[in-house]
Amino acid sequence: MSNAPAASIIVPCRNEKDHIESCLRSILAQEPPPGGFEIIVADGMSTDGTREILKQISEEYPSLRIIDNPQCIVSSALNAAIMVARGAVIVRMDAHTEYAPNYVRQCLAVLEETQAENVGGPWLAKGTGLIGGAIAGAFQSAFAVGGARGHNVGYEGIVDTVYLGCWPRKTFDRVGLFDEELVRNQDDEFNLRLTRAGCKIWQSPRIKSWYRPRGSLRALFRQYSQYGYWKVRVIQKHRIPASVRHLVPCVFVLQSCALPLIGFEWHPALWVWLIMMASYAGCNFAASILAARRFGAKFLLIFPIVFSFYHVAYGYGFLRGFCDFIILRRKPRKSYTELSRGSLAAQPSQHLRTPRGQ
Repeated sequence: MSNAPAASIIVPCRNEKDHIESCLRSILAQEPPPGGFEIIVADGMSTDGTREILKQISEEYPSLRIIDNPQCIVSSALNAAIMVARGAVIVRMDAHTEYAPNYVRQCLAVLEETQAENVGGPWLAKGTGLIGGAIAGAFQSAFAVGGARGHNVGYEGIVDTVYLGCWPRKTFDRVGLFDEELVRNQDDEFNLRLTRAGCKIWQSPRIKSWYRPRGSLRALFRQYSQYGYWKVRVIQKHRIPASVRHLVPCVFVLQSCALPLIGFEWHPALWVWLIMMASYAGCNFAASILAARRFGAKFLLIFPIVFSFYHVAYGYGFLRGFCDFIILRRKPRKSYTELSRGSLAAQPSQHLRTPRGQ
């Protein structure tokens, strides 16, 4: 198209009245790349006033377009926005993330320099309050996330998945759109398809953004139990073995529950359980000390609790997913098809191209 922008920024949202205006104004203030950009917001039928804010801003800025996302989940929002995008490059941005002013320009520059099919920056968390700050600090710890490179601030190079993402439009013609069955882990599943197709995913610290994590332990547990639950479905779909970092929380939760029960009949199991729990407590406390030195001593007593929530929630969700998807062959539980920030149950749409491996 002769008047097409260089990039299309796509933003999924639903019931984000407290964040959407600041998010969009920060996006509108981005340093424009040569050729400019358009913004497409896929709104999941918001009912809290988000839609009115979107309409008001769109009247000020014609480059902002609003489309409906009746399925109300992130994957369907991304797909709907991609299908109407006019730019040769697709840049994903979310309402709960802050962006450096040159975020879009750096995405396009790194994309051109590396010739990758997906680029992004490190996944950095920026929390507020005592609990939110501890959750954010733990998020950057290898102990919480299993050493994933995406949480390494200074790492530049090939990764298996990247935060948010920036893609040439033709990438979606090659491997399809996001899987709308997945309420969580749609990014991981899409990047898995990219990797299997021989595509390159690149992380660069030049692409800077700051993710706002959950602000309570309850919300954190819900989020990470969903991550663990849907990871099983991704593994099942593509018939691949789980990474060790995905299995460790599951094994930990399983043994923590099973060994005491076995111990009633076989007493050595209690000793194994005590040794395991003592070892975990020692590692947890050591990681908490390191994190407190980096993020502040005020979090020292909170970090052990937060770390355990990351691990137990993911392991618990993985076990539930294993039971549902692998053993019982049942449909996803309702509690795992709803997002904690208001999204409704997943409803696969008709325009999704079926991912490979299903």
